[in-house]
Amino acid sequence: MGFLHISPVEPKAATGLVAEVYRRQAADVGLARMPALMALSSVPALLAATWSTLRESLMAGPLSRTEREVVALGVSTANRCPYCVGAHTLFLHATGDHALAETLLAGGRPADPRQAALYAWAMGETRDAPDAPELLGTALAFHFINRMVTALHTPDVLPGGLQKTRLVRRAAGRTLAGRARRPLPPGESLRLLDAPRTAAPAWAHGSPAGTAYAALTEVAGQGGALLTYPERVAEAVARWDGGHPPMGGSWPAGALSGLPAAEVAPTRLALLAALAPYRITEGDVAAWPHTDESLVRLLAFGAVTAVRHAERSFSPAAAS
Repeated sequence: MGFLHISPVEPKAATGLVAEVYRRQAADVGLARMPALMALSSVPALLAATWSTLRESLMAGPLSRTEREVVALGVSTANRCPYCVGAHTLFLHATGDHALAETLLAGGRPADPRQAALYAWAMGETRDAPDAPELLGTALAFHFINRMVTALHTPDVLPGGLQKTRLVRRAAGRTLAGRARRPLPPGESLRLLDAPRTAAPAWAHGSPAGTAYAALTEVAGQGGALLTYPERVAEAVARWDGGHPPMGGSWPAGALSGLPAAEVAPTRLALLAALAPYRITEGDVAAWPHTDESLVRLLAFGAVTAVRHAERSFSPAAAS
C-alpha cells in the first residue's frame, strides 16, 4: 500500500480540518486510514469536500448500500481503477452480498434486474440514469476519486495484494460489516464545508449529496488557476466520447500544440488526470515543478473537469 508522487498527512500527525475529517471517517467507516482520502490531505478543503460527497452519497440515508456499492464498482471498473475496485469489492462483501461481490470482480453481471441496470449505467453502457440523488452522487464521487487514487496510489488495497484472495476478501468484509450495514444520518458532514457559492445541481433535489457535490466541484475547479490556459483541458474533455484515449499518436499532443513550453507539462498532467490517469508517469510529474499541494490541486482540476462531463451525460436534469 503505497502513495505515488506525494507524502500525505498521516492520521497521527493530522491537525485542524484534516484531523477532523480523519476522525469522522474513522467513526463512520471504522478505518483509521483511508488512503483514497489521505491522498488529498495536502489540500484540506478538497479532502473535506471529497469526504462529504462520499459520505452523503454512498453511506448516508436509508437507500440500499448494496445498490450504491454496485454503482461504485461499475464506475471504478469502467475507469480502470484497481484500487477502488478492490476496496469496494470488500465493502460489497461487508453488506453481506458475497456472491454478488465475487461475480462483479470476476467480470460478471448482477442477476437482479435493477442491480444489473444500475451496473450497466455505471459502466457507461446506457444513459438510463436512476432517480435517486445518492446513486447519482455515488457515481460522480467515484469518477473523481478513481482519477485521484489512480494517479496518487499503488493498486493494492491490502499489503502484498492480499485483497486478491477470496478468503481475505470475505474476512475483510466481515470486519467492515457493522458500520457498512448501519445507515448514517444524512447531512452531518456538511458542517466541515465552507458554503459553496454555486448552487447544488437540480438532480440532487435538495439532498445533502448535492450540497457536498457542489462544494467538491467548486474546490476542485480552483486548481485551474494553476494553468494559463485551463480552457485547453475543458475543450479536450468536451470532445471526449467517454472511452479510453488511444495510445501514442496524436493524443494528447493535439491538445498541447501551440502552448508555451512552460505550460505543456502541467496541461498534460491535467489532461491525463481527466482522461487517462493510469498513464501518468514519474516523468510526467517530474516535468512540472510542484509541491504536494499544487500537484493535488492540478490533478483535481483535471479530474473534476471529467466529472462534470460525466454529469452532463446523466440526463437533461443532471446537466442543469
